[in-house]
Amino acid sequence: MTAGYSRILAVFAFIAILVTLPLWIRDTFYVNIASQILIWSIAAMGLNLLVGYAGLVSLGHASLFAIGGYAVGIAITSGFDQLTAFVIGLAIILLISAIFGALALRSTGIGFLMITLAIGQILWGVAYRWVSLTNGDNGISIPARPQPFGLDIEGPTPFYYLALAVFILALAFTSRLVLSPLGAAIRGTRDEPRRMTALGYNVWLTRYIAFVMSGFLSGIAGLLFLYYNGFVSPQVLTVQSSSEILLMVLSGGSATIFGPFVGALVIVFMKNVASSFVERWSLVLGLIFVLIIIFIPEGIVPGLARLKTGFGGARRIRAVPAPSGEAS
Repeated sequence: MTAGYSRILAVFAFIAILVTLPLWIRDTFYVNIASQILIWSIAAMGLNLLVGYAGLVSLGHASLFAIGGYAVGIAITSGFDQLTAFVIGLAIILLISAIFGALALRSTGIGFLMITLAIGQILWGVAYRWVSLTNGDNGISIPARPQPFGLDIEGPTPFYYLALAVFILALAFTSRLVLSPLGAAIRGTRDEPRRMTALGYNVWLTRYIAFVMSGFLSGIAGLLFLYYNGFVSPQVLTVQSSSEILLMVLSGGSATIFGPFVGALVIVFMKNVASSFVERWSLVLGLIFVLIIIFIPEGIVPGLARLKTGFGGARRIRAVPAPSGEAS
């Protein structure tokens, strides 16, 4: 069996596990945890477009994540119906991502990181201080989850399938993007920006498109976050939230399709499950990251792939018969 077929089978097996998960996990608590993992995976996928493929590290992506929730929440509390609020939310996500990207891409490297951090803090201040619009520290609440196409998603399992559907769409989108000519151009701006300029590519515009798509994906995750919790507050916009999304990307494996999911799985599990059994769970999480950096600095997904390749190579070497040493 070729490597291509093995990857396809692995993807189908992965999706099959996710689709059937509520059937073999009866506890609604863990179904809700699975929904959270999917939501944060989508946010990490968005950031991965920047960190992994464009080579731009952002510490303000939680603000783009929260913008989607705030936009829809404010629209609903202002009297708009769910569908109109959803459309307004998508438009505002694109608008804020476009403005954010235009400001942040005035620099690269450390400069880009610091600008995203600063803009993220500004948006946090707006959410915290503009009480008449955002309700300040009390946040925005919505009365109920929407009913897309007339489907009731109030229960844990129906909402999980909604989050899974969006996750699969985001996965398909990012997979198609990174394999497209645009994806190759984005990687080119990461590796050889001067050569890309010499070849006639607009490096700034390519990075800008990547930023807007990245912000859009993270904003969609923020919409799901609002629908899941029925609530969004300035706590979502903090530097800690941005750092956690970045850690999801780096620990799972940047510039990989499934790395954001694995990273989100580790962090969400530690925050919501392991913290119930281990009082100092943050210390355990820190130790996990230290071990990842020491033994698999490229991240869990590429690290496991490297180990698998190494074991496979060792088996092939052992399968070759040793020379007998007899003269012909």
